[in-house]
Amino acid sequence: MAAIKVHGNPLSTASMRVLATVYEKEIDHEFVFVDMRAGEHKKEHFLSFNPFGQVPALEDGDLKLFESRAINKYVACEYADKGTQLIYQDSKKMAITSVWMEVEAQQYDPAASKLGWELAIKPLLGMSTDTAVVEENEAKLAKVLDVYESRLAQSKYLGGDCFTLADLHHLPTLHYLFGTQVKKLFDSRPHVSAWVADITARPAWLKVLALQSQQ
Repeated sequence: MAAIKVHGNPLSTASMRVLATVYEKEIDHEFVFVDMRAGEHKKEHFLSFNPFGQVPALEDGDLKLFESRAINKYVACEYADKGTQLIYQDSKKMAITSVWMEVEAQQYDPAASKLGWELAIKPLLGMSTDTAVVEENEAKLAKVLDVYESRLAQSKYLGGDCFTLADLHHLPTLHYLFGTQVKKLFDSRPHVSAWVADITARPAWLKVLALQSQQ
């Protein structure tokens, strides 16, 4: 029986983020599908895992966690001896990685997620895209990517010389944005473009996309 259970939906960016980490760590796990269309994430059983009613949630023995980035930090630390080393043991290197993990969460993701919602998700739901929101957040994302271009000119990955959670956490939003007009913002910055090509080709990420395609 798998020690870890990941409760989520492969169409959810947060669920994709955790699945990518579990695959990178090569951990035996069970994926428990949460039918969000049926509202399973708002029902009592799931609320016992996450009182906010959002996927994903993780069970590891008697430990229950929610919030995808927190889950990933736990998995990377608890299973440090397995699979890809997604964190550094050296405290100074890890401090730098942590900075870029915060940049992803606080600077990149707010704009990227709004763009993904407006340009990728809304059309699927038959909703109208708000062009003003798109314009505003394209400008915000462009400024973040300028910083990334400078960083990636000096370092192969955001957190250092190795692929870490600082890079991995971008994958779900990149997946949705690359099917939209926003792709040009990444393509026009050579170091950013090369970084995206590198991290999106990782076998663990391709496993996440394969799972998503089965839904």
